[in-house]
Amino acid sequence: MAIDRQKIIDSLSKLEIKGNNEGLIPSFNVLVTQLPTTFWNNFAVKIMKTVLPDLQEAAWGLLYNAATECGYNTGYGIITSEEWKAVVAPMVEKVPEDILYGAYAVFTAWGWANAEIVELVPNEKMVVRAYNYYEADTAKGGKLPYVLAPMITGVSAGFMDLAYGEPYPNGFRTFISKQTKGIEKGDAYGEFVVTRNNPDEEFSFLS
Repeated sequence: MAIDRQKIIDSLSKLEIKGNNEGLIPSFNVLVTQLPTTFWNNFAVKIMKTVLPDLQEAAWGLLYNAATECGYNTGYGIITSEEWKAVVAPMVEKVPEDILYGAYAVFTAWGWANAEIVELVPNEKMVVRAYNYYEADTAKGGKLPYVLAPMITGVSAGFMDLAYGEPYPNGFRTFISKQTKGIEKGDAYGEFVVTRNNPDEEFSFLS
């Protein structure tokens, strides 16, 4: 594999992210925010705890959908940005696999999660493992009764859509992702399994 994950993380971690005169933070061809992670975590937990038990699956799905759209559009911004062209693109030899590995290095450099691909079956399946991630703090030192990292889950599906779906923006929802392990639930790490989206198959985020 040509991608030097640590080199990408080291290089991009040094970039200074600051707002312009309008208060916006343009970077990687997208607008970046610097809201506290507790804001997003509390938002997700409040939604899950407020809805009735039989609506938790639907609530999780809504959080996932928002994250998938974020991952798909932000991911496209990343891989077409000047920062990507300068740091990651020179390492890319095998397309789109190297692009996926590079995207998770950027994901880690941004501080979303220390996440990497541990299994990749081109055009079919990807397994991502995260050893720490901001959504793990939703448990606040305890344990949740369910996994709750919809951001990484959705972003992973969005990344696979970009890699193996139709050219942007027509490849959205080609893949679907499920979180199978979570630090917030007491596991040693988070695990996210992405497979092709088959609308005819029953799918659950919480079982």
